[in-house]
Amino acid sequence: MSAKLDTKALKQLDQAHHLHPFTDFADYARHGGRIVSRAEHIYIFDSDGNKIQDGMSGLWCCNLGYSQERIKTAVADQLAELPFYNNFFRCSNQPATELAARLCEVTPDRFQRVFFTNSGSEANDTQIKFVHRYFDLLGKPEKKLIISRHNAYHGSTIGASSLGGMSAMHQQTMGLDYIHHILQPHWFEEGADLDPEEFGVFAAKALETAIDELGEDKVAAFIAEPVQGAGGVIVPPESYWPEVKRILDERDILLISDEVICGFGRTGRWFGFETYGVEPDLVTFAKAVTNG
Repeated sequence: MSAKLDTKALKQLDQAHHLHPFTDFADYARHGGRIVSRAEHIYIFDSDGNKIQDGMSGLWCCNLGYSQERIKTAVADQLAELPFYNNFFRCSNQPATELAARLCEVTPDRFQRVFFTNSGSEANDTQIKFVHRYFDLLGKPEKKLIISRHNAYHGSTIGASSLGGMSAMHQQTMGLDYIHHILQPHWFEEGADLDPEEFGVFAAKALETAIDELGEDKVAAFIAEPVQGAGGVIVPPESYWPEVKRILDERDILLISDEVICGFGRTGRWFGFETYGVEPDLVTFAKAVTNG
């Protein structure tokens, strides 16, 4: 184990070699950052000794905090027994098998299969492939377009960042041309003189308009978080999700619920789609499934 460095030396080493995501490099070069040294319950401690309540839950992922002894013991035991093996070529292992079965128990009956990836970004990339392959197998290869929302975040890979609607994520990749974006259901910012429920229906109608313009025979899926997380924790009006579901069901278009942030209790239910009473066709999960 390497010897511990003091805070100043650690910060200098970090600035010299570590590229941080979602970071202004010029600002970081001028002011440096924070070295997190340990965590306990819902608090993190930095190398200067400051105790900080972790409102970010790690990165929206440590839903059970940092001090669950059962988790620590399970991780240590698994590392001792089988640190890693792939699930390609018909191979599996007991934890992966049991987790897949448990996930199917806590989701609606229609969900009976789980595909594991390494991150939420990869999971959303996989959803694109699933949707395209699904309609190919149905003899509808023209259904390739996917609709998302402005100011959405669905990951950082090229596919997932294209699904997202944050302009900064598109400045270099330019986005995939079969992905289109519509109005976000942000009443406070976009609602004008409408009350919340009127705006919920109005925002959902933006989906209907986009489908009509693009052609429902070409649109394969709509992807969204039940509550937009990284985009500002945008809670949609109650009228929004039922209207979205009606529009999609009438047009043979799949609904992908991105539960990377909302899933595993953050909205009070196992998944955010349950909170709003809609049932998607596909579900993306990550983060809290491993508590970080």
